[in-house]
Amino acid sequence: MRKLHQLIPRMSKSRFPVLLQGETGTGKEVVAHAIHNLEGRGAFVVVDCSALVGLLMEAELFGHEKGAFTGALNQKLGLLDKANGGTAFFDEIGELPLDLQVKLLRVLQEKEFRPVGGLSPHTSNFRIIAATNRDLMKEVEAKRFRQDLYYRLNVMRLRLPPLREHKEDIPTLILHFLQRHGEGHRIPDDVMKLLCEYDWPGNVRELEQTVKAMVAMNSGPWVSVGDLPSIVVNRDWERRMDAKPGVEVSQDGKLTAEVIPLAELEKRAILHALQVTKGDRQLASDLLGIGRTTLYRKLKQYGL
Repeated sequence: MRKLHQLIPRMSKSRFPVLLQGETGTGKEVVAHAIHNLEGRGAFVVVDCSALVGLLMEAELFGHEKGAFTGALNQKLGLLDKANGGTAFFDEIGELPLDLQVKLLRVLQEKEFRPVGGLSPHTSNFRIIAATNRDLMKEVEAKRFRQDLYYRLNVMRLRLPPLREHKEDIPTLILHFLQRHGEGHRIPDDVMKLLCEYDWPGNVRELEQTVKAMVAMNSGPWVSVGDLPSIVVNRDWERRMDAKPGVEVSQDGKLTAEVIPLAELEKRAILHALQVTKGDRQLASDLLGIGRTTLYRKLKQYGL
């Protein structure tokens, strides 16, 4: 991550293509914006290669003349026209169809293109930043991505690491998202520990959405374990179960592994629910998924 922060200012000083590679949610568009903003030239135009296909994608990219196809009631400038003098960010470029890859390669070489239905070429001098969550070299080997376009894009390359490879940044990211989305919310140590131990397959995007959901569910100021998504809590439980030794039988025929009785687990769940709801029994019964009468009976049963 330190290397990443060092390279972004260097890349902003040139107009060479940049290829950003990383899993979904690692912040590729954020990095692209950072490179463009430091350069400070022209517009930043996003081209979502996974959103459109065929003629629609071509018309979006290159624009079209009036009457070029059914529904083309007026002339329209394409995204590449709008990016002239600035940056065109091709998000998920690995999704771009092969026929459009050929046309994009020509645009990068010649700096000109024809709108759909047009006769006169348009020129556009833009800086391209491409992003993908695929291994483009493997896509080249599988004949799904053009080798010449790959080398044209792969002038300067950055790999954005998944969040599980730099978990030490999680507390800083959480504080940043709390400042953005929270209203004085704070994270206690036990909740922060669970958040830092989770692998975050959706990376920084998933972390931000989780913080937003926790803030929405809790009026504050302290966020509790009960506000965490079930997937985070369940993964922690699975990890702790995996760490426990397997069941063994001693010489006298007794089980040696520690197993918590169901009654004890139920008792702990009730205590935790009452702690989270600050003694509100109606809310505790709702969280536990049982009726209020059942909760009262179990409180009496366990002497709570």
